[in-house]
Amino acid sequence: MKPDHPVVPASVTLPEITVKAVVLSVLLAAVLAAANAYLGLFAGMTVSASIPAAVASMAILRLFRRSNILENNIVQTAASSGEALAAGVIFTIPALVLVGYWSEFDYWQTVVIATVGGLLGVLFTIPLRRALIVTARLRFPEGVATAEVLKVAAGDRHSSGRIDAAQDLRALLAAALLGGAVKFGESGLRLWSESLEGAANVGRTVLYAGVNLSPALLAVGYIIGLPTSLVVCAGGLIGWVILMPLYGVVYGLPPDKTGLAAAMALWSGQIRYVGIGAMLTGGLWTLTKLREPVWHSLQTLRASYHRRQARAPVTVERTERDASLPWILVPLGLSLVPMAWIYATVSGSASIGLVMALVMVCAAFLFSSVAAYMAGLVGSSSNPVSGVTIATIMLAALLLVLFMGAGHPAGPAAALVIGAVVCCAAAMGGDNLQDLKTGHLVGATPWKQQIMQVVGVLTGAVVLVPVLSLLQAKYGIGEPTAVHPHPLSAPQATLMASLTKSVFGAGLPWPLVGLGALIGSGIILIDRRLERRGSEFRLPVLAVALGIYLPLKLSAAICIGGLLADVARKATGAGDEPSRRGLLFAAGLITGEALMGIVLALPIALAALWPGLSVDPFGLFTVPPLGGWPGMVVMVSVGALLYRAAQIPAGPR
Repeated sequence: MKPDHPVVPASVTLPEITVKAVVLSVLLAAVLAAANAYLGLFAGMTVSASIPAAVASMAILRLFRRSNILENNIVQTAASSGEALAAGVIFTIPALVLVGYWSEFDYWQTVVIATVGGLLGVLFTIPLRRALIVTARLRFPEGVATAEVLKVAAGDRHSSGRIDAAQDLRALLAAALLGGAVKFGESGLRLWSESLEGAANVGRTVLYAGVNLSPALLAVGYIIGLPTSLVVCAGGLIGWVILMPLYGVVYGLPPDKTGLAAAMALWSGQIRYVGIGAMLTGGLWTLTKLREPVWHSLQTLRASYHRRQARAPVTVERTERDASLPWILVPLGLSLVPMAWIYATVSGSASIGLVMALVMVCAAFLFSSVAAYMAGLVGSSSNPVSGVTIATIMLAALLLVLFMGAGHPAGPAAALVIGAVVCCAAAMGGDNLQDLKTGHLVGATPWKQQIMQVVGVLTGAVVLVPVLSLLQAKYGIGEPTAVHPHPLSAPQATLMASLTKSVFGAGLPWPLVGLGALIGSGIILIDRRLERRGSEFRLPVLAVALGIYLPLKLSAAICIGGLLADVARKATGAGDEPSRRGLLFAAGLITGEALMGIVLALPIALAALWPGLSVDPFGLFTVPPLGGWPGMVVMVSVGALLYRAAQIPAGPR
């Protein structure tokens, strides 16, 4: 492998943490954290924000007379940290509401949990930077891609191929306005339904078809690409097209329900537990597969430490200066105090609280290291964070059963709080090393990036609780209710809640969970066979399980986005490399829809303060008069615009 040649040599010092960079970092971290929280609760998937954050940073900082590539890198580092923390929070924190521990999100406890988890993810990966980036030289594909965007923007390669960052920003903003306008038409004015779906009774069973009309889901499919989109959709077809009709044939339909109501009742009451079994199997399999990466990572860290200890003291170059040991140990020790207090409060016992804190620290170190290593192999977007969180929560729940008893009412919440911290640490671990790889390639100062990662964590932690509260009030989270018949599904959080309640005695329909486990095992065997044959197409078990667990209409929309990406890629002859302008347009659609979804929730919060205000000031119709058909026209139009944006050449990469 060729050595890395940074854009800014170690002998050159440029401004990095400047006032304008910090302000822009906080703003972008807040926006991207909020957008990713909405997307994760809605679709069960999150996307990396490093490249959109880098492009937005470049375009905005160009308005100032003096800016440089290292300032841009600092901004994308902090912004992507806020986005990564959102993934850790929304996968677990809503489960505390779903198990009944909270009736609404507790602001300060959530801030502490998110801050400590994110901080541990930063601190535990600082010693791994040199081991994984410099010594082991892992690929970190998304970090390399972000570095290439920054390099080309700085004119590092070809002045003729320099990215027009202003045009990129206009494309990003135009797509965000479009995504927001579509969301306002659907959810604000209620001009059309959120989906086009239907079901028909056939004998003893029911057949269902549907597609969600969200530009954000179309954009998610475009970003993750056709292979992953197809795998998620395949899971949806297994659950909705195969298992649901078979279940109806064998056991019949729910009483007094027909058509769409019967299909939704079968899915929510039966079929989604098959997805839980498959996800549980996938999580355990992921943990098994990570034995060698974890061991290799720890061995590399140990070898690197001994080499540095054996050498005589030398001046460390600017590009190799990490945060010092006191800056790791002191925040680590301080962060354990509030967590031990929260654990003691949840469990009702100081001794159990200390045990929980110990379990949390060990699991956070293990899985943040795992996530860092896996980001080096496949990128942070493909990191199996939900898989390792499932394993953590199951382990924590089983340990707590020994200390608290199977019927303890606080048991599920206690296990979830441990899992929440570990999930935030794992999500941050992969993102941190990815950003440090970008910094390594452009010549950034590591300890300054590590400071800005903490800034991103603090920003995300403060912003996410109000966002979650607004989304809960406007749309509902988890199970459908009379007030919120179409809630944000929050698949990972719902799964975590179900698992903890089952361990502490609430029970699950274990035959269906077992069927899901068998399906997951079969998928693993098929994927292993594909791996041995060297096939480019793979069947990651967690992606298939997520498809079984999600409503089919979500998987279908994601699959359409993946197909659009593949058609656009072939039309432009771009090989496996998607158009950067298309990626930015897709990111804009997600951000615009997510932010508008949050804005539409504000009247509910204001009505709580001023009861005279309407909680629905925009709605023209109680029921959309034309159903989902206007939304289908809008969806096709948005797809055409996304396809057109993808035709614009990406420039040299």
